[in-house]
Amino acid sequence: MKWLRFRLGERQGYGCLDGDEVLVHEGDLFSAARPTGERLPLAGLTWLTPCVPGKMIGLWNNFAALAEKNGWARPTEPLYFLKAPSSFAAHGEAIAPPATDVGRIAYEGELAIVIGRRARAVSPADAPSCIFGYTCANDVTAMELIARDPSFPQWARAKSFDGFGVFGPVIETDFDPAQATLRTRVSGRERQNYPLSDMCFGPAELVSRLSHDMTLEPGDVILCGTSLGVMPMKPGCVVEVEIDGIGVLANPYG
Repeated sequence: MKWLRFRLGERQGYGCLDGDEVLVHEGDLFSAARPTGERLPLAGLTWLTPCVPGKMIGLWNNFAALAEKNGWARPTEPLYFLKAPSSFAAHGEAIAPPATDVGRIAYEGELAIVIGRRARAVSPADAPSCIFGYTCANDVTAMELIARDPSFPQWARAKSFDGFGVFGPVIETDFDPAQATLRTRVSGRERQNYPLSDMCFGPAELVSRLSHDMTLEPGDVILCGTSLGVMPMKPGCVVEVEIDGIGVLANPYG
C-alpha cells in the first residue's frame, strides 16, 4: 500500500493511494489506521511529508560503487549524521537556497526507511518487523560547508537548512529494495541511476545497528545513503528522485 499525508484547505489528513484518489483513514497510521469510507481526488490536495519523523538519520559512504570510485574503505559500521526536523520538506515543495553564503548545494537521491514500531537494540532478524515501509528522499547538502572549518566538520549544519530533508511522496509498505533501482533527474536529465542492492549495510542491518545506538520510534526516517552522480544544483532546476515501485519525488530548487 502507498500511504500519504495531505492538506485540503485548513484540514490535514492521511490515507492510501488508489489510482487518482485517496482513501481517507483515521487513527494512528502505524498501529490503528481505519478507513473512514471517504474518497478524495488526489488532484485537489496539497502533498505533505508522508509522516512526521521525530528524527531523520542519514548514512554516509553506504554504497560500494561510490566508495570504490572515491577510494574510500568499506565501512565496518554505519557512518551517519542527523538532520534537523525543521529541514523536512514534502513532494512539490520548493527548496530555497540558504540565506547565507555556504557554497554549492547538491542533491542526493536516496532510499529512505520509515520505522513503524519502537526499536531498541533489535536483532537483524527482528529488524524487518520494525520497518513500516519505504519512501524516496533528496538529502540536500551544502557540500562545501562540511569541511570549511578544518577544526570541525559541519555535517549537521550542512544537512539541516530549511528544506534540505525532502522525502515522499508516499510510503510504500510492499517493497523489496534488493530488486529496485533509483534514478535522479535534474530538469529532465538523468544524473543518477544505481541499484539499491549495492548498499554496504542493507535496511535490516541498518535498523538493527542504529537501534543499538538510539531508540527508533514510529515515523523516524533513515536515509540509506547515495551513490554515483551527485552534483551541485542550479537555481531554477527541478530535481526528481524516482524509485521503482514507490514513485517520483519532485521539487523545484531556488
